[in-house]
Amino acid sequence: MSNLNGWGLTARLISKHFGALGNRVSEAIANFDPETATEADRDRLADNLRSAAQKLAAARAAFDKEASDVSQLRQLIATDEQAAGTLAERLASGKISESTITLFCDELEANKARLPQELQEEADARQYMDELQTIVNALSQQLSEFDAQAKKAMQALASARAQQDLQQLRADRQAQLAGLQGMRGQSSALAALTRRADTIRNDAEGLRIVTDIGQKPLDQAAELEAIRKSVSQPALGGESALARLQRLSGQPAAEPLALAKS
Repeated sequence: MSNLNGWGLTARLISKHFGALGNRVSEAIANFDPETATEADRDRLADNLRSAAQKLAAARAAFDKEASDVSQLRQLIATDEQAAGTLAERLASGKISESTITLFCDELEANKARLPQELQEEADARQYMDELQTIVNALSQQLSEFDAQAKKAMQALASARAQQDLQQLRADRQAQLAGLQGMRGQSSALAALTRRADTIRNDAEGLRIVTDIGQKPLDQAAELEAIRKSVSQPALGGESALARLQRLSGQPAAEPLALAKS
């Protein structure tokens, strides 16, 4: 007896703990893959509906048989009751034996005695069929409601995922923009390039200043030379014919007054 009690306790512990474990595993799977879990739940409901429908089909066949048996038995009783008057006349005229009448009466009484049982079996079959029909209707309604809820849930899930993808794209875009802004302000390569440009620009400006300083004396010397040339060389355009002859012959130029007297 103690061994049996031990095995009973073990069975209960296994059923309790492993049953709870199975529930937790199912919940974990449902949270991890809700689509597959939903399909599994629907398959379970569909299996239940299919099984109930098969039992309903069998119950309908059983009821039809019981109803047929009752109908045939009633028809047989009604026929035998109608034949009873004819048999009485045949018995009185000696056309049929008393033993045959006795057998006929025994069967008629047996059929009448069996009719309530057949009626009860028909009623039981109808009740069982009606209960199964109620179950099938409920399971069908449950499956229909499950499909409607599942459709809404899947649509909500798809919408939520679309929103999640949209927000993720926005976050990625913000991160990219932030990275570009950070690159403009913190990139060592860009900073070095800017410093290099400033250095070259400063070198060019310094070279321009030095060149301007060195060019200034040259420009001043050229200006003085031009002044000297303009002073030392008379303008040929205003030279008279006599002055030109004297210049070409090497004679000194005559005084303006002497020229006037002569």
